[in-house]
Amino acid sequence: MTAPAAWSITVFEDRAPSGAHYRQNAGEPVCTVTNLVVSCTGTQIAGVGNNDADVRLTVSYSATVQCRNRGGQIVEVKTQSTSSTPAPDDTTELRNGTLVVAAFSAQNVPSNQAFENLAVCPNGNWTKVLLGTPRVTSFTYTLTFQGYTAPAITVTGP
Repeated sequence: MTAPAAWSITVFEDRAPSGAHYRQNAGEPVCTVTNLVVSCTGTQIAGVGNNDADVRLTVSYSATVQCRNRGGQIVEVKTQSTSSTPAPDDTTELRNGTLVVAAFSAQNVPSNQAFENLAVCPNGNWTKVLLGTPRVTSFTYTLTFQGYTAPAITVTGP
């Protein structure tokens, strides 16, 4: 699934080195969600001098867990998990005043067991069962130039 129009890409020019601009044919990063993996394309930003950047991808997931007691009573419990993944150091590289940002994916996908562990049933004797499939409820991709306190690029969705 590619980024629908409702997904937001925000570029703050005052949070980047003066003269920074997307290199021709590079464009802004685009993020997609496939199953529970959020992946964002790379980009190239020229005019940054020697200013490197940090890239981070934060993803929130949700699932429903059913708690069942021995008498058959059922309680549904919503569980949420958030993982924040800083990009590896080699995700960005400076080349002659251009910041080259590689494609990046959040790989810290919570397991079904993690959602069950997060669920709180009325007491410990109840059995937890994951209902359906966990889903991505939101994500935020940020690119923050070193020396700046706020991101220059933010992509949010869904």
